[in-house]
Amino acid sequence: MDLRLYDTKTSSLQNLVPIRDGKVGIYLCGPTVQGMPHIGHLRAATSFDVLIRWLRRYGLDITYVRNVTDIDDKILAKSAESGEQWWALAQRFEREFQKAYATLGLIEPTIEPRATGHITDQIALVERLIERGHAYADQCGNVYFDVHSQADYGSLTHQSLNQMRTTEGEDETEAISAGKRDPRDFALWKSTKEGEPETASWDSPWGRGRPGWHLECSAMAHRYLGEAFDIHGGGIDLRFPHHENEQAQSHAAGYDFAKLWVHNAWVTIAGEKMAKSVGNTLDLASLLSQAPAAVIRFALSSVHHRSMIEWSETTLELAGKSWDKLTGFVEDATAQVGEPEVVFMTPDELPAEFTDALNDDLNVAAGLAVVYEHVKRGRRALVEGDREGIQAELKVVRSMLDVLGVDPGSPQWRMTGGDTLQGALDVMINEVLAERALARKEKNWARADQLRDRLAAAGIQVEDGPQGVQWQVTAR
Repeated sequence: MDLRLYDTKTSSLQNLVPIRDGKVGIYLCGPTVQGMPHIGHLRAATSFDVLIRWLRRYGLDITYVRNVTDIDDKILAKSAESGEQWWALAQRFEREFQKAYATLGLIEPTIEPRATGHITDQIALVERLIERGHAYADQCGNVYFDVHSQADYGSLTHQSLNQMRTTEGEDETEAISAGKRDPRDFALWKSTKEGEPETASWDSPWGRGRPGWHLECSAMAHRYLGEAFDIHGGGIDLRFPHHENEQAQSHAAGYDFAKLWVHNAWVTIAGEKMAKSVGNTLDLASLLSQAPAAVIRFALSSVHHRSMIEWSETTLELAGKSWDKLTGFVEDATAQVGEPEVVFMTPDELPAEFTDALNDDLNVAAGLAVVYEHVKRGRRALVEGDREGIQAELKVVRSMLDVLGVDPGSPQWRMTGGDTLQGALDVMINEVLAERALARKEKNWARADQLRDRLAAAGIQVEDGPQGVQWQVTAR
């Protein structure tokens, strides 16, 4: 394998050399479940879906961890505004994210841990940091990380402490406590505030409270990936302070932590990052009224992960035209020669130009250029009636598109080119599959079987495989 990824810490392309032979550990910062998922949220998950698909083509065993932040200041604020219990609000929006991931055909993570499910791990990490002289408790039940104690603080984002005003981040709502030794120290454990629900705090050696935002990822990465792992990912907005603080507390605990840091760019509208704070969000539910899920997935998958996606009125229109072109070829070729026996070609079997493009920091734009060239060859073979040529090009085109998660012939996307009715069916079935995935994760096997049987009764066959959950309509 000759995969090179851009590493934020070294500001250079680095070869991915797995720490453990044949295995790759990946941690991706997941959503804070305070509202509906929009395409800005889904950009990172889609980018890493392509990475995971490509690594699996090399036969690697992937442990993919994507966390859920289900307790923080924002969730508590939304809960107070709406009158809904904070945990009910978080669960409701977590389900919406699950549906969105399934609707876009994203491979499920190996584990999707919640912050509230790992309080003991986080308390243990704080205790370790205090013992090692990197953290301290004030007299008010708070614990802070001493940024001066960690020599490489700022190394991820190439900053020095004297350049920083704060390391908490502008989104943090708590006031700087008088108990801090330095205003740039950041919170590891936060004491319960007046007016906060009792259910939003836990017992600890420092009194009732809850973890700081950064702590959960270090604790959960250590729990599921060990002291060192291959790739840590997320949006570029998380580099500072979140990822810088994650690295600092993990290194201070004595862990090597992430070998490579891979960040994806934003989705922008009129040059501004998509965010609720500026009121320019596009939630997935609204987009599905404009285009099939496959087209939305294509719009997110066809741009280099480090390039901004400028979302406009023409984004889905252009993606739809490209999708129709690909779908048209796959449908016409399949009608002539049938389904290919194998569409999961290895990197050595795929066109060298495609493999080189994906190995060059997942250059999907260059990879798509290779796809279009083979579609052109396939069209020529269709005109000439060259069955062998049609079969060969259908196989290679579908195999390349599967790496990008947009194979039109897959059960996930079959016949969704411009068919609005099929697109609606897609959404409905994927919502049931998302609910089933959540039931399986919660080990509610009876509910999961019930949902599968409901689909089977409607003529929908569900298959659980290494590429994720796939479905197809069967004859009845």
